[in-house]
Amino acid sequence: MTRPQHAVVVLAGGHESDGGRDLAPLVAATAGPTVHAAAPAGRPLAEAVRAALAAPGGHPVCVVPMTLGRNPRLVAETARTLRGLTAEQGRRPGRLALTAPFAAAEHLVGWLRAAARTAPATPDGALLVTAPAAGPFEDAELFRIARLARQFGRHRWVEVAFDGGDPDPAEGAARCRLLGARTVTAVPAAFGPALRTPVPGVLDGGPLLRPSAVAGVLAARTADALHLLGHGEDGTAAGLDAEHGHGYAHSHGHAHSHGHAHGHGHAHGHGPGEPSHTH
Repeated sequence: MTRPQHAVVVLAGGHESDGGRDLAPLVAATAGPTVHAAAPAGRPLAEAVRAALAAPGGHPVCVVPMTLGRNPRLVAETARTLRGLTAEQGRRPGRLALTAPFAAAEHLVGWLRAAARTAPATPDGALLVTAPAAGPFEDAELFRIARLARQFGRHRWVEVAFDGGDPDPAEGAARCRLLGARTVTAVPAAFGPALRTPVPGVLDGGPLLRPSAVAGVLAARTADALHLLGHGEDGTAAGLDAEHGHGYAHSHGHAHSHGHAHGHGHAHGHGPGEPSHTH
């Protein structure tokens, strides 16, 4: 089968992108692959993919689960959505693919470390890692990631806060000050802003990734998916297994739930601070 050379991309959003709303600027961007739409998994995503498949040109459609490693459910839900679409009558095979997730937790650790290097690092400075609130396992995972981001870093304190959760950014900043911090810089572990509402005395560290870095990762994920699609693999089988080991029953072995993404070449350094040998 001939390898497709161009694809239309649809982004599947979850809690790390406020249900896909934080991904809207990527749809209008001109750099990187053609992003047709961004939508949350389920019916909105199915409608967006149908529209992409119906667009002129007959290009293959690649769907990217936009997770930074804390939302395996999004990957599985996206795979289920695509499986339903491929089963529809009249759907031409070989045009729809699920890519590897945008990133794994190891990438997020590296990107947070890179963001920390640009934040003020005084002896009494703290870093506040923020993200939209999700479920207990996803939120607990951010505490683990923040601890790893602190390792070998320049900040004595690295705390976590959740928009719409506990602790919220104001409470997280107050904890930093109780620990002795005089300056607090917020950086997002998500696709949106570090602070959706300004917090007095807290510096906004800006976005986690620049648009050019996001476009580079999307291009890499899409290229890998097109290569596999050319060999008859659409990625849904691996995606359906993404939630394995996520939850109480397998909390001791969470890392193996990401094994499906290790064969897609996503640890090649496609963004600032992205680790290349963490797997």
